[in-house]
This record gives sequence, structure tokens and C-alpha cells, in this order.
Amino acid sequence: MFKRPVAVVVAAITAAALTASSHAAEPALPDLRMAPVGCAGGYDGDASKCDSWDVCMVTDPSAPGGPCVDGGDIKAVRLRFTTSVDNIGDGPFLVQAHRDSTAQPKMAVRQAIQSSVDGPIPMTFGEAQHRTSSWAYYEPAAAHEHWHLMNFEYFQLRTPAGDTVVTDRKNGFCLGDRYVNADADGLAHRPGGRGTPTGELAYKLDGHKCEHHNPEALDVFFGISVGMGDDYKYKVEFQWLDITKVASGTYDVVTVANPDRVLLEKNYDNNASSMAVSIKWPGGASHAPARITKPPVVKLLRGCPGKIRCADEP
Repeated sequence: MFKRPVAVVVAAITAAALTASSHAAEPALPDLRMAPVGCAGGYDGDASKCDSWDVCMVTDPSAPGGPCVDGGDIKAVRLRFTTSVDNIGDGPFLVQAHRDSTAQPKMAVRQAIQSSVDGPIPMTFGEAQHRTSSWAYYEPAAAHEHWHLMNFEYFQLRTPAGDTVVTDRKNGFCLGDRYVNADADGLAHRPGGRGTPTGELAYKLDGHKCEHHNPEALDVFFGISVGMGDDYKYKVEFQWLDITKVASGTYDVVTVANPDRVLLEKNYDNNASSMAVSIKWPGGASHAPARITKPPVVKLLRGCPGKIRCADEP
């Protein structure tokens, strides 16, 4: 991964949208950091001791949220884990989504960039400066019933060599301020009080529900304030990888935020995180038996925050 020079980012944003003066202020960009996989949001301990994950056997593979069972006619085995994204940048992460009519199932998405660390924040789609290829849609499932930002994050199970074995079925994220980052006190540009641009936005992002129960919405926003994070806990629908057909062995669970870099950031070097796990089917079998009665034994070997590979770490 690389760090994009700020000058390139500034050139990508219309100067007139950032400042009325002849000298454009340097924009306050977010920095999305993928937190340790399988850890609770805001966790600041040893990533190899995280316990926000489990193995879930289900009898109905079409049910994305389980329930998990101990026996019966097992049809699928899922490795569930919490994923979290922190914002440790200079400015808030904020995107504005819009559609012209309810006849359009999707909303277009633009990123809103704070003009400077003390400057205004675009609070409408029309004011947002950075066009993206992302989009938003309303998820009607009972556990959601709100709008989701698509293509924000993905997770995969990979071999130590980096080959993808399983890809997630996640269908988007409702982003808001859910927890305080473990190192938030060391960040220079945390939100101010109400009445400041960052403070007003943080007030709106606190527990943000992304137009919950409003499929008719024409506008919605998603975001994370500086010093805050958004987590999706391991019991949430689709927070899993299907390991039913995965062979016994060692693997990486890899999560990546902003994978296509369509969202502007101060730094892209910390957008990935991984954890190494061993998977062993009962009786020393190389694969799941024809009739599953017991789950495989899954062990967390180590956590590797900020790295896309973990299983081959010394």
C-alpha cells in the first residue's frame, strides 16, 4: 500500500469548493484504520487474545443470522468475527448519498471533505466535492431496515500464500460513531463542542442509524468522526465466512477498508488487518465429513493489525 501525497489529493478537489480565497487551505482528510480482526471496537490489548469471534453451526444456510446450534442436521459452519474501522486522521470521514426519486433503487455517493481542520464541512450531497463510484441502497432485512454504504469493506479467508479461499457475502455498512478509539487522546483534531463544524457532525453521527425505517429517503449520510470508530459485531448478519468446505490447515482472515481507494484519505497504509487461524476437522480429517455433527476446532494463532498477511509471520 502507498501513502498518497497531500498535494495530489488537493489537486483532486476543486479549490473553489474548499476556500473562497486565492490560496486554497489544505483539506482535513480522514485516515481509516482497520482495527484488529476479531477484537471488540476500541480494544487496546494483545490482538492475539481477542475473543469477539466464534464458530457457528447452522441448519439453515439461507438464514444469514443463524441461529447457531449444537447439533441436528448441520448444513453450514461459519467463522464469525467482529470487524472495526477507526478514523485517526485530521478530519471526519463523511459521505453524502442522494437519489432524485424513489424510483431509483440506488443512491449516488460523494465524499464530503472538511476544507481545513477548522473549516466548514459539506453537509449536503450538492456541496460534497469528491465524486465516487460507491453507492448506497436500503437493506430491508429485519435486522437492518436502514441504508447501507456499499464497497466500503470486505473480508476474506486466504492461504498463507495469499490465495483467496472464501469471500464474504456482506452487503454494506451503516457507518457512525460507535466507540472511542483506544488512542483517541493522542489525536490532535478530535471533534470540538456543539457549535463547531466537527462537533455538530459528531452529534449527528453518535449512534447514527442511516435513515432507519425510511426506504423512501432521498438523502442519507455515513461517517466516522476523528477519534471514533464503527464496529460490526460478530453476531450481526453476514459477519462471517463460510468454512464448511474449507480444508484443515492454517489461514488468514483478512479485512480491508476502502479497498478500491475511491475514498480520499491521508494515509492508505493501515487499511488492512488480519488474524491467523488454524482449522482442524474432528478425527484428523482433511475436510468436513459428509454428515457434520461437530464443528472444526478453530484456534486464533496471532493477530496482525495493519498487515494483510499474518499466518506466515515469524
